[in-house]
Amino acid sequence: MPIPVTPIPADADLPAWLDALGTRFAAFELQGSGCLSYGIATPTGRRFVKTFRAEHDRLLRRALAVHAAVAHESIVAPLAAYRLRSGESVLVYPWLDGGVLYPADPRGAAVRTDPDGAMARFRALPVDRVEAALAAVLDAHVTVAAAGLVAVDFYDGCLLYDFAASRMHVVDMDEYRPGPFTLEADRLPGSTRFMAPEEFRRGAVIDERTTVFNLGRMLRLLLDAGDVEAAWRGTDRQSAVITRATAPRPEHRHATVAELAGAWRAATA
Repeated sequence: MPIPVTPIPADADLPAWLDALGTRFAAFELQGSGCLSYGIATPTGRRFVKTFRAEHDRLLRRALAVHAAVAHESIVAPLAAYRLRSGESVLVYPWLDGGVLYPADPRGAAVRTDPDGAMARFRALPVDRVEAALAAVLDAHVTVAAAGLVAVDFYDGCLLYDFAASRMHVVDMDEYRPGPFTLEADRLPGSTRFMAPEEFRRGAVIDERTTVFNLGRMLRLLLDAGDVEAAWRGTDRQSAVITRATAPRPEHRHATVAELAGAWRAATA
């Protein structure tokens, strides 16, 4: 069962709190959300610490709500949360070895084709290892959907692959929210490569079939040897599953994430 994480007040400002926690060995300052994150070596092990300024409180509350509702071995949950005297909040996660498939990087999309980068290395893995990683992401989202949540801002930057352990992790679920809901903006946050048509239409209903589309795009983009969808490594049966999952009209897609996962398992077997 998921364990709620309630922010604990801490009588310190952010720099002092970070210094008290341990030694910073990495900084991640190019996040699209504006949140800053750090790798910190503590006396009990390495941690990934994500900081939220006051204007990010909505993201913090969503992240806490998601992890209070969902627990899955492939979903990385926070160990603790703190609200600091200076107004910032922090989430403390375990540090994970491996690489984010699409990390924030000054090179932008070019980082995905860097032969030494996580994405290119992942795409060069044997097909069965890629399929196992994709199946883990689908299974995690079956749990997400069962909790009544829909994926928002899901893309390859939410996936961290541990090459040594051959294990995929889902991270950065701060925008996930209860569904269905009606889109009250011109578009949702996210990568256009993964987003469903309704995510760009004010007044559209965002529901589980939207998550099905997002996951279908993941399957298409990651079971490909390149970055322009011209080197498909899968089968015709798998391609047919993706075609249905990514149908422009929601009613033509799989009705649920569980249905998509089952169809993908059958096609992959």
